[in-house]
Amino acid sequence: MVEDKEIKATISPFAIREGEIKVFDGKDGYVSMNQIIHRINIGHITDIHFAIIELVNEFEFITSRQLLQMLEWKNIDVGSQDKLNNKLEQLVKTKILTRYYFDSEDGKGIYRIYCLEKMGKYLLTSRGIDCKWQPTDNTKPVPMIKKRLAGNQTLIAYLRKVKAFDSYTPKPSLTAKQAGKVFKASGGSVKLTKNGKSIEFLFEVIRREQEWEKKLIEKMRLYKDFYENFRGRRFRLYEFTTTNFSL
Repeated sequence: MVEDKEIKATISPFAIREGEIKVFDGKDGYVSMNQIIHRINIGHITDIHFAIIELVNEFEFITSRQLLQMLEWKNIDVGSQDKLNNKLEQLVKTKILTRYYFDSEDGKGIYRIYCLEKMGKYLLTSRGIDCKWQPTDNTKPVPMIKKRLAGNQTLIAYLRKVKAFDSYTPKPSLTAKQAGKVFKASGGSVKLTKNGKSIEFLFEVIRREQEWEKKLIEKMRLYKDFYENFRGRRFRLYEFTTTNFSL
């Protein structure tokens, strides 16, 4: 796998591009659960495939590179990016996962995005794994998906490069008490621990989509509501800078 430091990019691959659309790159047609069970029984779908499905469920949208980085961090050996891509192709063909790419006037995106399909949810549920996926999740627009992908990259950077890294949550839920609204930190959260002391960071990802300033102001109001009514544990509000936000 090409290391992050070897990638030379002046613009984030998760930045918004004018006129960009999401294009379906999965498989049409019908696959029965009996066919999938047969593939499991003969060893064509293995524990590594299930580890991939669980990660896709956890992050909702994720690239193949991000999947490889997470599998390596979990000490799950898939061999290489090419071998992982082959396993992903198997999961797409059996409609356990589906796949999209982004297209714009500048051309097709260089990466594919993976998310769950109906059969994937059935398999996870059968193993007692919590899965809140529903078909409408895959209809989310480009900015929402790119926020998730940028948030993934932030979490992966912490778990791979920060010695004090303890744990992560891809989609932490917070409650704005006065507004009576539950909302999520779009970039996830990480917990760092050193010398017996811990601190948690929440990340909010901003994409320069239509009316992004208005949406940011509304989100900050929710954070303010959450902070002012926070109880139960120590919490520190940091000044928001470009290091807190992924633009």
